[in-house]
Amino acid sequence: MRLAILFTAACVAAAAPAAAQAPEGPSRTITARDLFGLREATDPQVRPDGGAIAYVRMTNDIMTDRARPSIWLADPQTGAQSPVVADDNANMRPRWSPDGQRLAYVVAGAGGEPQLYVRWMAAGRSARVATLEQAPNDIAWSPDGRTIAFTMLVLDEGKPLGAPLSPPEGAKWAEPLKVIDRVTYRADGEGYLKPGYRHLFVVSADGGQPRQITFGRFDDGGPISFDKDGRSVVFATNRAENWERDPQESEIYRISVEGGTMTRLTNRVGPDESPAVSPDGTKIAYTGFDDERHRGYENERLYVMDRDGGNRRVLTGALDRSVAGPQWAPDGGSVYVKYDDHGVGKVARVGLDGRMETVAQGLSGAELDRPYTGGQFAVGKGLVAFTQGAPDEPGDLAVARGGKVARLTRLNEDLFAGKALARVEAMPVTSSYDKKPVDAWMVTPPNFDPARRYPLILEIHGGPFDAYGALFASDDQLYAAAGYVVVYANPRGSTSYGEAFANEIDRNYPSHDYDDLMSVVDAAVAKGFVDPTRLYVTGGSGGGALTAWIVGKTHRFAAAAAQKPVIDWTSEVLTVDGYNFMARYWFGKMPWEDPQGYWARSPLSLVGNVTTPTLVVVGEQDFRTPPEESEQFYQALQLRGVPTALVRVPGASHGGLAARPSQSAAKAAAILGWFERYRSGPR
Repeated sequence: MRLAILFTAACVAAAAPAAAQAPEGPSRTITARDLFGLREATDPQVRPDGGAIAYVRMTNDIMTDRARPSIWLADPQTGAQSPVVADDNANMRPRWSPDGQRLAYVVAGAGGEPQLYVRWMAAGRSARVATLEQAPNDIAWSPDGRTIAFTMLVLDEGKPLGAPLSPPEGAKWAEPLKVIDRVTYRADGEGYLKPGYRHLFVVSADGGQPRQITFGRFDDGGPISFDKDGRSVVFATNRAENWERDPQESEIYRISVEGGTMTRLTNRVGPDESPAVSPDGTKIAYTGFDDERHRGYENERLYVMDRDGGNRRVLTGALDRSVAGPQWAPDGGSVYVKYDDHGVGKVARVGLDGRMETVAQGLSGAELDRPYTGGQFAVGKGLVAFTQGAPDEPGDLAVARGGKVARLTRLNEDLFAGKALARVEAMPVTSSYDKKPVDAWMVTPPNFDPARRYPLILEIHGGPFDAYGALFASDDQLYAAAGYVVVYANPRGSTSYGEAFANEIDRNYPSHDYDDLMSVVDAAVAKGFVDPTRLYVTGGSGGGALTAWIVGKTHRFAAAAAQKPVIDWTSEVLTVDGYNFMARYWFGKMPWEDPQGYWARSPLSLVGNVTTPTLVVVGEQDFRTPPEESEQFYQALQLRGVPTALVRVPGASHGGLAARPSQSAAKAAAILGWFERYRSGPR
């Protein structure tokens, strides 16, 4: 721990000498401090008449070192912007009333639980509609605008074990015991979960006492969709006896708002989720798949069924891609979904006959440190609003209408004015293993000169069922600004290339994704401006596991940085927050049933081969690849005398390793500092 703290401080100081004295002029490249200035648009919501778009603008507060969401309004015709709710609170999840006159949203203040508010747009005034004991989620308006439905945790401590003692008055005893008997009891980003179950509630849109409408020891999830008459809602849940042990299973139900009568509408092995009732109330669109219970990855497909659950049919069976977020067109004649294709986020309109038309592309996700695909969209009368990004622009608000796309915001224009950003270009690669094509991208430093020789960083995505694209990434920009060429890729196992490509690593990870990544490095070196004696490798999560695997397979890299890696699959599947999923779907057997199979795929099995100086980075509150995984690798390298250091990021979860700008900057600086230490090769 002491070594990690000292090393981090030294790296930050070495990587940012400008902090010691006032700069003589503005920086012409992106700097660590610029991370505080990054902004992005998220969660677009189109007013039903198509005349305005509410969205959440994310900005970073340099004084609190946190992102602060506020709600803004954009005119889709002119792009004019105005704040709706922008103050010192976190304001998020805007949802329009059916008549477009009100906006429901969630406010999280400095203390207490987030609360549900409604804003009367014409009057410019807001009111809290209820005092909630826990945070509301999955907000939905009834068609008549009189009722709001939402999900909320209902606390349930369960049965106590034994009779606790009562302390004398004024005594200061230790905290009482915490008894855990739930299968899922912790989650990355949330820590140890509050005991209880998520249920559906309704409340008057004018304010009132929330009324619970689902009950029992089950988690009832969103999104929620009202029937046309407003008398019932549809939602997804798993109410089987052993539901907690079946993480892929869910069905769609309808429940009456008044009487609580519940009807099951789907019935198959596999998830049925994200229900959306058609405008005329006769059909329900939803997503899901037939769970084979033996593969690591399945495409999520779009389905539609009649209101009563009959006449179920798949609409995207011919599309070898996973779809998400179904939303009906206002006329009810088609359904919009998003999907990724070759690392590009897209929105498609799907007719009820299964015909597809792509209406928008270039969607950008919410992660700013690395170039993951993702993004959000919303449908309104005559247009689709979505978050659009580019290699030199984090997610902005854009609209697609009549076959044309217009970007409405340029949230980082001032920040990037006068700066030369790194350039991102596609770099097609052929795998040395089986000649499969591999999509890859090269990031070149500002003022790149192909006559020079540059050090190279291979940066690897996590998942492993995920994908990168040609999108903004602060890590890559900082690496390039420090003088490195960066390459990243979608090796086999990545999504957006179909089920077969993703399942190349099913029960076989890591494996030939290693060959794909080495082919990417070879292709970069072949260009002539990469110095083959100054190669570096890093990646997070699955990319961290592959980094640890790579240094056990080859000595060609001068240094490495394994971020939040998996090191030993046996300890990983028994400590990960999603342990009831990973062992079954990624291995097929429990660790005690196939110990050799688990060991053969663990980077720890190769640690005896490692000579590469390797930094290990992990968040102290990581529940996905717990810190013990990183510490195993660090201690094994120490025992072998391999140069290493351990960086622990205080308070950071797995998904939030770069959530706070200062930590994102410090993490990148530490990695650059480590690579700089070995810039002339191992010593």
